[in-house]
Amino acid sequence: MTDSTGTQDSPVEDGSDDATIEEKLRGLVAQIRRDFHTGVSPDPEEDLRRRLGDSGIEISDDEFEKLLADINAE
Repeated sequence: MTDSTGTQDSPVEDGSDDATIEEKLRGLVAQIRRDFHTGVSPDPEEDLRRRLGDSGIEISDDEFEKLLADINAE
């Protein structure tokens, strides 16, 4: 939904707020992996940190490293 400044501050699709943390993490990993392996984004670590922050998701350093390894794997 867009606000008075014209920015989208919430998900567009109904039900997207209903996703569990695990589902959100799987979605982020899939998107970042695709962007990295297609050359759209050269730095998956930076993208993962930014996207987690944007999503308000906090994870441990160990979990971050596991997700990053999943992203880097082909």
